[in-house]
Amino acid sequence: MSVISGDSILNKEDIAQIESEGKPLEKVLLEVETFKRGIPYVNLSRPATIGSGIVAIDPSELGRLSKIFDESAAAGRMMKFTPASGAASRMFKLLLSFYHREEAFSKEEITHRAAKGEEEFEEFLEFLDGLELFAFYDELQAVMSENGLDIKELADKGLYREILEYILTGKGLDYASLPKGLIKFHSYDGASRNALDEHLVEAASYAKDRDGICRVHFTLSEEHKGMIESHIDAVKGKYQKDHLTLEVGYSIQNHKTDTIAVDMDNLPFRDADGRLLFRPAGHGALLENMNNLKGDIIFVKNIDNVVPDRLKGDTFLYKKVLAGYLAELQEEIFSLLRNLDEDKESEDLLSIALQFMREKLLINIPQSVENAGLKELSAFVFSRLNRPARVCGMVKNEGEPGGGPFWIKGKDGTDSLQIVEKSQVDIESDEQKAVLEGATHFNPVDLVCGVRDYRGEPFDLMKFADPDTGFISIKSNDGSQLKALELPGLWNGAMADWISIFVEVPISTFNPVKTVLDLLRREHQA
Repeated sequence: MSVISGDSILNKEDIAQIESEGKPLEKVLLEVETFKRGIPYVNLSRPATIGSGIVAIDPSELGRLSKIFDESAAAGRMMKFTPASGAASRMFKLLLSFYHREEAFSKEEITHRAAKGEEEFEEFLEFLDGLELFAFYDELQAVMSENGLDIKELADKGLYREILEYILTGKGLDYASLPKGLIKFHSYDGASRNALDEHLVEAASYAKDRDGICRVHFTLSEEHKGMIESHIDAVKGKYQKDHLTLEVGYSIQNHKTDTIAVDMDNLPFRDADGRLLFRPAGHGALLENMNNLKGDIIFVKNIDNVVPDRLKGDTFLYKKVLAGYLAELQEEIFSLLRNLDEDKESEDLLSIALQFMREKLLINIPQSVENAGLKELSAFVFSRLNRPARVCGMVKNEGEPGGGPFWIKGKDGTDSLQIVEKSQVDIESDEQKAVLEGATHFNPVDLVCGVRDYRGEPFDLMKFADPDTGFISIKSNDGSQLKALELPGLWNGAMADWISIFVEVPISTFNPVKTVLDLLRREHQA
């Protein structure tokens, strides 16, 4: 059957499959065209730095901003939104590698190869030496003891594969199959907490209203939904203290947001049964989940960025500061919009609004707008102010992988502030690579989002995403290479047309757990 320009790209069975999965055919065809066309790189102008895109808050302001936060939180404006659908398999990549090796290694050989500088053996030796420091150690020992096994005895004999089996598979903790949120991160006296627990503790400390209601929302994968809900039902009671009620909600990434995969020739990829393959479209697809919440001020933070209680002080303080900064900023924006509603072509009011946009929101005004009449100028100002706003914490760049804050050149020729991932940049260009490497700060995914307008109505967040900022990556399926398409990232292109303010926060607020070895860092030892 001919579907696109005379090419037999999709057949009747394909179309029936697409329709049965509730996907618009036009959307699928556009995705195929995106693979063929490619996604344009962003055009970096310069890194955002302190005084040029990043705000450094004076310490004397912390208390005042915290107080503004307290007033907004008491009014019930706050909600915590945590993407928690990620599996822990990547976290245990190192251990899975050694578990699936056919050969066995003695402690002496591991130590010898580590001393020779073989990185994988260096890391595995670090894991073995730190085994008792992991928060899951006691549970691991207990489940192995039930089968007459002792971790230390096995380690002394070099029988590491059995230890790994009890960590990774259903014979023991089954950590390679669990969501990351259920992995035990931190030990306390007589207890331990996983990442989900730590997020509940965080939320209880700064997101409750005057009635003690604390709203938390987790996005989950379908396969892990039951176990996560059961866990939170079992533990939330011990975190609901001092008249606090944790109101926990969940949502699943909509499968209708999955995108078609193509082969290396940009033709639809087919699985072993000849059916089209659709893949989850990355965290950008969670914009729909956030949009459906119809919230007010929403904290966004990754599931793995938590610390034990002894280090939570800075996290709590700067969560309040970022939200207080946003609430104060919103009040100024809303006041301008209300006044513009009453007098849309007031020269004085438009002059004040333009100055505010330049100095406080760091919005560059196109020359064509500057030269326009009052009606056109008013429409521009109103449009640029009446949109979602976010205040994003940024930490000093200390070599962590991931995106950062940059000024990028837009289609209208003006620069705007955006969070940019390395994959969005043409690193073959010496100029663009130099700008990328000149970044002074890093995006730790520490966002506070204002998603209601000046009338108190929720924005349709889907209208403020940039569809040209997705990602194409190379994946595999049953040994065959394919191309996968991700939607614009949740804090990248999905929020490209928001009002964005970048604020420096201490590096102590950023302690992600990307691999199991990160749990051995001093910051994750209680």
